[in-house]
Amino acid sequence: MKISVLTLFPQMFQGPFDFSIIKRAREDGYVEINFIDIRDFGIGKHKIVDDKTYGGGHGMVLKIDVLKPALGSVIDKNLSKEEQKIILTAATGKTYKQEIAKEYSKLKHLIIICGHYEGTDARIREFIDAEVSIGDFILTGGEIPTMAIIDSVVRLIPGVLRKGVTENESFSEENILEHPHYTRPDNFEGLKVPEVLLEGNHAKIDEWRNKSKKTKAQG
Repeated sequence: MKISVLTLFPQMFQGPFDFSIIKRAREDGYVEINFIDIRDFGIGKHKIVDDKTYGGGHGMVLKIDVLKPALGSVIDKNLSKEEQKIILTAATGKTYKQEIAKEYSKLKHLIIICGHYEGTDARIREFIDAEVSIGDFILTGGEIPTMAIIDSVVRLIPGVLRKGVTENESFSEENILEHPHYTRPDNFEGLKVPEVLLEGNHAKIDEWRNKSKKTKAQG
């Protein structure tokens, strides 16, 4: 799988993907992650990437005549719409969920535009497949949401994790959280591991785990 990130701050990604599972996935060839500096497509000698919003208001808006060429530099014309998706991180987007991560993990190419400033010229919607939000709160830019999206997608690529690891975790069923986990010692300062987990009866353990699962609404 290939992931292309269009960002004003490619240096922000130095570090998060150089450790643990993402690092191994890149080294083993399961995923290729590229970062494209939007400023390389800026206008004029000052490489301008934003401008004031029409109609007045606070903040600056990313320019469509910058974003479109930047996007054009990474689109693979040999891939179909089912194989390649273009998304924009934006507060107005659909809330990101595990089912979307699963969908994206099956792609050959995922392109992510990191939103910034007051917003992005709305005409970009003509050239993307979806707007995505990671929650109802505001961040300074789309880089951190992009990191979260990539992390959630890469771990689902077949071969990145051991088979079976992702099948029964939180949100593998819609809105269902995973059961509680315990490890040694079985008694820590009077806090004990549930007895059923120590008995070795796997049928009872499965029953306990299923009953212990919670929905997201319950917290």
